[in-house]
Amino acid sequence: MATSRLFRTSAAAFAATALLISGCSSGSSSPDSAASPSGRTEAGVQRPAEAASLAPLPAATPSGLRPYYDQKLSWHPCGVAGFECATMKAPLDYAKPSADTDLKLAVARKKATGPGRRIGSLQVNPGGPGASAIDYLQQYAPQPAAIRARYDMVAMDPRGVARSAPVECLSNKQMDRYTQTDVTPDSPAEVNKLTSAYRSFAKGCASRAGKLLGHVSTIEAARDMDVLRAVLGDKKAYYVGASYGTFLGATYAGLYPSRVGRMVLDGALNPALDSRTVNLNQAAGFDTAFRAFAADCIKHKDCPLGTKSVDDAGRQLAALFKKLDAHPVATGEQRKLTESLATTGVFAAMYDQRAWPVLREYIAQAKSGNGRGLLSLSDSYYEREPNGTYANQMYANPAVNCLDLATAFTSPDQVRAALPSFRKASPVFGVNFAWSALNCAYWPVKPTGTAHRIEAKGAAPILVVGTTRDPATPYVWAKALAAQLSSATLLTYEGDGHTAYGRGSKCIDNAVNAYLLNGTVPPKGKHCK
Repeated sequence: MATSRLFRTSAAAFAATALLISGCSSGSSSPDSAASPSGRTEAGVQRPAEAASLAPLPAATPSGLRPYYDQKLSWHPCGVAGFECATMKAPLDYAKPSADTDLKLAVARKKATGPGRRIGSLQVNPGGPGASAIDYLQQYAPQPAAIRARYDMVAMDPRGVARSAPVECLSNKQMDRYTQTDVTPDSPAEVNKLTSAYRSFAKGCASRAGKLLGHVSTIEAARDMDVLRAVLGDKKAYYVGASYGTFLGATYAGLYPSRVGRMVLDGALNPALDSRTVNLNQAAGFDTAFRAFAADCIKHKDCPLGTKSVDDAGRQLAALFKKLDAHPVATGEQRKLTESLATTGVFAAMYDQRAWPVLREYIAQAKSGNGRGLLSLSDSYYEREPNGTYANQMYANPAVNCLDLATAFTSPDQVRAALPSFRKASPVFGVNFAWSALNCAYWPVKPTGTAHRIEAKGAAPILVVGTTRDPATPYVWAKALAAQLSSATLLTYEGDGHTAYGRGSKCIDNAVNAYLLNGTVPPKGKHCK
């Protein structure tokens, strides 16, 4: 069961760095439109006056936090050759630090290889929330040898994620059932089944995660980043964040503007938006991505969605989903391909246009009664291993989001009232996004955050990167974040897929590398194709 607010890193759609955001947010913006900083109405950009700005923390470290800032890490070889790992202590509650409740956060690094003067420690985060930064660092990032030469590459799994006090919610078999729950209910009975699934998921998280569930917010994760900066011996924080990682990085900049070194935020979120706006924007973003896929598909004689038009392709995909809703198809294992699993599989392929040929093949298979291909895409999205085990990403994800911001909807009736606007945003995916946004309504911990602008006044230059046809983090969000951050420059990639750095554009890669290596900010308004 895919939930709303879906994000993914720049790794291929099949990689284990899939990102998913549950539908939790708050704020005061209109659910359908807002004004850009220039005053021009544009979906996804909120009027600056409608959300308060995140206030920076005091520059001086409180005495109660000194033991954390002064700790020494014990490094040891781990994982991939050349990497070292350590465990860093962080307070469960920054307002009431206590050694009795300290969290142990996993950290990994690979020291600068040279040649050239070492610049500092470059922290990376692939997004989510819930994706393992350590796995991402060791498997994918960063590609340029020049960056590896000048920086110690560092990753920390955020609190509640992977190796860092992971949030757990369901057994593997329970998670299998949860992912198959119908998220486009057609009757009161199906609505009750969906809300029951949300309640059971939340209850499982509460019973298994305990007090941790109230302390996995993005602000707390950003404070952990500053402890790590100090422990590594850096006066400034250097950072590359993708997708949700842009929200984490921007939050750090807002809390500690004077400590920002060089920061790249790729596939940016707009922190000033309420959840309904976010979900509506994402429905439209996935619609844009699907239409790009469909425009390419209908050029091929074997397109499983026909060759008539993009609109007709959308109708055919919707018809396939409806058919699977009534009659799931075989996959070669006990699980059948349901509508929900098929939709998740299609979502997974929308993040990277390199997956489009495979998606064409798998849709054709599903139409002929073989659901194995789309199920495999869905499993990669959910980080389900062939042996049936799940990573904790899908548990950490709603835990963070439901704490960061209030739920988009509080009742099924509110969802029903919003369905027309979601269908307008995306005829194929809108209903799914609307009902998925209800999940935080049943969360056992009240949110501690609110929607807010992030200005980070006094920060060094920050580079925001946006992709024009990004499905998960629409381009207008990158424009909005760049407008909010007082020192930001927007770098635009005119293309498809989620995020831009390291995805094949030499223009983007050269601009980002020049910034990271030399501090050179791209010219204002720079576009790459």
